[in-house]
Amino acid sequence: MSQTNTVVVTEAGPARKRLTITVPAATVDTHLESAFAEVSASAALPGFRAGRVPRSMIEKRFGKAVTEEARGKLVEKAFGEATEQHSLKPLTQPELAEGTTLPELKRGSAFEFALELEVVPDFTLPAWEGLAIKKPVIELTDEHINAELERTSYRLGTPSRITGPFERLDRIVGHATVRADGVAEPIVDADGVLTVVPAEQDGSAGPMLGLMIEGLDAMLLGKSVGDTVTIETNGPEAHEREDIRGKKLSIQYTIADAERITPASNDDMAAKFGTGTVDLLKEQVKLSLEQRRDGEQAAAMREQVVGLLTDAVDFPVPERISAAQSQRDLARREYDMLHRGMEPAQVERELAAARADSVAASQRRLKTFFILSRLADELGVDVTDSELNGRIASIARQRNMRPDKLRAELQQSGAIMELVTSIREAKTADRVAAKATVTEVNATEWNKSIEERTATKRVAKASKEGSKEPSAKPPAKPSAKPSAKPSAKPSAKPSKKGS
Repeated sequence: MSQTNTVVVTEAGPARKRLTITVPAATVDTHLESAFAEVSASAALPGFRAGRVPRSMIEKRFGKAVTEEARGKLVEKAFGEATEQHSLKPLTQPELAEGTTLPELKRGSAFEFALELEVVPDFTLPAWEGLAIKKPVIELTDEHINAELERTSYRLGTPSRITGPFERLDRIVGHATVRADGVAEPIVDADGVLTVVPAEQDGSAGPMLGLMIEGLDAMLLGKSVGDTVTIETNGPEAHEREDIRGKKLSIQYTIADAERITPASNDDMAAKFGTGTVDLLKEQVKLSLEQRRDGEQAAAMREQVVGLLTDAVDFPVPERISAAQSQRDLARREYDMLHRGMEPAQVERELAAARADSVAASQRRLKTFFILSRLADELGVDVTDSELNGRIASIARQRNMRPDKLRAELQQSGAIMELVTSIREAKTADRVAAKATVTEVNATEWNKSIEERTATKRVAKASKEGSKEPSAKPPAKPSAKPSAKPSAKPSAKPSKKGS
């Protein structure tokens, strides 16, 4: 007769548990007997009909394989029961505890093993009603409308092949080989790697292979097709790929092709959008900017809510952000930016900057995720099918895709749950903002406060890590010029060689 497993839970680090599980001998015997009985029912050996092979021959022929498979299933079952019994919510797949091995499964003997895993931490939600937040207010001017027309003129412009010398905003495609210090084989070896010469207002940095490269403009300006550029950089400590984290990287980038966009004229754009006149085109652009402004305004208020909630409660989070957690965080940020109307090229730039964040910044975002998830449960926040479909349609427009194709892509990759989480988090933050004490501030004052906070963070990060923190985009102020040609397709994140 099987007995109850013994489970001892101990702390193994911040938000990390060690489970020492002992499965009684009687349970082991029952489990092994069931495993061999299942094989005996269908096994066929020469001279015997299926299901008639003697048990001794079954064990002699298949014993090792059956026992190993039974051991794996027993570990999985015991682990599931242990997490349910102790109300643990795993963040990661369990690993064998350091310094331990998985023992053999033997009849008549108890089976003891130790696992470690990261779990959702236990904490008390902070008070969230009546938070003091600011609402940035901006009146759209001709300057904003003309800036948006300029961005659109690049998106609808005419590309032409060039060989160089390269200027700002030129799109370049080439072969990239990335090597990590001390590793013989390339960790990335890929054709068709896209980068864009950074715009002047973006500073010297620009994204390549999902990494923010400082001084990218100086490396590319004046170069031509056929040239090879050598880039030395460091892999961010919180990157979603563990073979890149903290590594000294060398990128050999051989330029294969390039193009330059001739912007479309206002008359051409009016014809393209069917407005007939440039004045009507400007009215349409103004309406679009008003919608985007309202979205950025709501996002700014959400960000304040999230920051206040995150600061209001303290609890341990995992010391080491897993690759899966980093990827999920980036996915949620990407979907939110696309939904807010940010162009794909700018989204790629923002994601590259996010990858360069410190481990502490990544841990803070994980802490925020836990708080919003718990608060959403408490408030009963859910995501409807219509909300999900609307968000997919919004992102599809930004990616220039059909919604059904994007949905299929999200479902196949499993990323649709991150999209659901992104919507749920935004709804939760909006619920809190609706109960907040709100003070309106003009855009100039708001942008100044953002710039001051960004400068403070940049100095703190530079003193700690010796690196520059990417500047923040003011939530309520449309940028004056395109940061990269809107037609630029976001470059893929680094993929392993051959993948």
